[in-house]
Amino acid sequence: MKVLAVGAHPDDVELLCAGTLSRYSKRGDEVTICHACDGGKGSLEHTTEEIAKIRRKEAIESAEIIGADSIWGGFIDGEVTVDLKSRIKVIDIIRQTDPDLIITHSPNDYHADHLNIGKLVFEATYLACIKLWVTDYPNTDTVPTLYYMDTLAGVNFNPSEYVDISDTIKDKVNMMLKMKSQLGFLKTTHNTDAEEFIRIAAKFRGFQAGVAFAEGFVQQQMYPFGLTKRILP
Repeated sequence: MKVLAVGAHPDDVELLCAGTLSRYSKRGDEVTICHACDGGKGSLEHTTEEIAKIRRKEAIESAEIIGADSIWGGFIDGEVTVDLKSRIKVIDIIRQTDPDLIITHSPNDYHADHLNIGKLVFEATYLACIKLWVTDYPNTDTVPTLYYMDTLAGVNFNPSEYVDISDTIKDKVNMMLKMKSQLGFLKTTHNTDAEEFIRIAAKFRGFQAGVAFAEGFVQQQMYPFGLTKRILP
C-alpha cells in the first residue's frame, strides 16, 4: 500500500501520526511525508531563508528514520489559502505519490495553515482521479481513503479509530528529535518539551484504547467507501 501524510509544517506529522507511519513502513508499505509549507517562519534566531533550508534538511533526515520519502508541497508559512491555485498544488502532491491512503489535518484544528491544508487535501482527494482535471501529473487510478490525524494535545478531536504505537513510540520520538531547530522554538514559544508532549499525548490516547501508547484518527466518510475494511495498521 502507498501512504501519504500531508502536514502543514515540518514537525506536524512527526508530532501527530509518526508512530502509525512507522508501523506502515515496518510492514512494507510505501510511506511519503509531505510538509506543505517550508517552515520559514518557525525561528527566533534565523532568517526565513536560513530556517527554511534547515527545516527541509531536518525533515528529510527525520523521514529516513522509518525509510519514508520526504517532499515539500510548495507553500509558504502563513500563506496557505483555499483557492484554485492551491487546490491544484495539492492535487499534484497526491498525483505524484498516487496513494491508497492519505492522512492530514483535522477540520477542528487550531492553526490557519493546518485548517486550510486539511480542507485543500479534502477537496483534492477526489479531484486527483478526475482525468479531465489536467495538471502537471496524470490522474490517479482511484480515490484514496482519507483520514484525519489528531490535533495538538487532542483539543476538539474525538477519535473514531486508534492505532497501537507501543512498538513504534521510540521511532516517533526520534523523528521529532531530528527536528532540532524546532525543539528550542517550541520550548520558548509554547513552553513545550517535544518528547514529553509526544509521550503524554500518546499515553492518553493509549489509555483510551487500552494499550500503552496510541494515536487517534477519524475517517472522512465518502460514498462509495464503506466501513467494513480496516485501513489503519
